[in-house]
Amino acid sequence: MTELELIQLWNKSRNQLIFAQLAPTFLLITTAGLIGEIKGSGSFATYAVLGILLASGILGALVEFSAAHEAQAVAADLKLLGTKSQLGQTIIKVSPWLHVAKYLTPVIFVVIFITLFLALI
Repeated sequence: MTELELIQLWNKSRNQLIFAQLAPTFLLITTAGLIGEIKGSGSFATYAVLGILLASGILGALVEFSAAHEAQAVAADLKLLGTKSQLGQTIIKVSPWLHVAKYLTPVIFVVIFITLFLALI
């Protein structure tokens, strides 16, 4: 692959990573703001909300992990290609930070989910 093709793949993976965070983040914020209303709606509503959060979080984490992993592979390919461009070098330098999206972000989701679970139960 050429450097341009690899950079385009990097951008695609980066966009997937960003979009994968939107739905779970929105759901967590909304749930936190509606704890009283959810609890007041009964146990079925509470468990439905928890199920939605869990499904969205799991799917979001899988997509984030996959997109970050693919972006790191692109950076490794750029390094093997011996890229000389500033953009290619920057991608190589920042790619280790994608470990945050692969590992830390899902851990933060789990902590928030557990906190919301305890608040709703």
